[in-house]
Amino acid sequence: MITEQINWTETEPAPNLTDAKLVLAFGSGSAIIDRNIFKRVKSAYPSASIVSCSTSGEIYNASVLTDSLVTTAIKFDHTQIRCAKSAIENMCDSYAVGKRLATELCGENLSHLLIFADGLKVNGSDLTRGLSEALPENVAVTGGLAGDKELFKNTYAGLDEQPAEGVIVAVGFYGDRLKVGYASMGGWDPFGPERIVTKSEGSVLYELDGCSALDLYKKYLGHHAKDLPASALLFPLCVRINEDHSLVRTVLSTDDNKNSMTFAGDLPEGSYARFMRANFDRLIEGASQSARNSIVPLAACQPDFALLVSCVGRRMVLKQRTEDEVDAVREVIGQKAAISGFYSYGEISPFEHGGDCELHNQTMTITTFVEVS
Repeated sequence: MITEQINWTETEPAPNLTDAKLVLAFGSGSAIIDRNIFKRVKSAYPSASIVSCSTSGEIYNASVLTDSLVTTAIKFDHTQIRCAKSAIENMCDSYAVGKRLATELCGENLSHLLIFADGLKVNGSDLTRGLSEALPENVAVTGGLAGDKELFKNTYAGLDEQPAEGVIVAVGFYGDRLKVGYASMGGWDPFGPERIVTKSEGSVLYELDGCSALDLYKKYLGHHAKDLPASALLFPLCVRINEDHSLVRTVLSTDDNKNSMTFAGDLPEGSYARFMRANFDRLIEGASQSARNSIVPLAACQPDFALLVSCVGRRMVLKQRTEDEVDAVREVIGQKAAISGFYSYGEISPFEHGGDCELHNQTMTITTFVEVS
């Protein structure tokens, strides 16, 4: 596997890996939909599938950028890829679209699936459930939901054309020479009492303990309430489905008229929710632990490429220390691997190798790749 990385908004690039088969392009909303930049990328890599996703910050080696467009071109020695995409008009279609994309890409020697999706029009929980149900048990799914800085207005994804809203893109990897590792870790501290989700509809939350969840959130946020929904990223919810199954959920939007909050994934009625807040050192240690877990399946091989999908909420909390979590990943995986990725509205991965695929919020999710001879 050979990689080449370019920041297209910084310098006039001179690409060398013109026979690359896959290009991952991550950028701000304005950069990712810039027709001129897309034409330049496509012209530079005429044989590649161009997969694009808007972000809340771009990860480019050890740096975290804003308002840029960075690409990672990949040439495989022994691995084939196939891509598929689908438009989605309604969030309730997420399960069906996930199942359809997975079915389309199922085939002999399918070893892994990457997914990139609109971050505001997709129910990530339903999407991952549809993908997982249509895939063989030995095929994992990782990826993330597109971001839009802290604006929550427009998110984009695309395949071989200018990215657009309401698009989901899947990339299938085929062959037995590709080893893939993955892991997802958080680092947030819970506080306050557990509360029962007493009224919800999928990813829309209305009541906790029979009271307005939005009013309760505003009470906890205090002066931050005026900046909803972005300020809710500072206080995600830990949702406990049962004794062994907890997930972090973060807010995408609020509706004062309906007194509701829409999250990136489901909050089932009868589950338990608890507020969380940041612990800087634990967030960075979470990124480090995610990196350690992600390389275990590689059987002592150093990865060629690491895809990092972290949450916009982590970036808002860490601020000037944001690059510390990327540095922590680099220290674990070594200098050989190219690192790329983005800050997202949701991360998709099993917690660790062999687990069920889940939608996560407020985690550092890492997928590592290496081709073996």
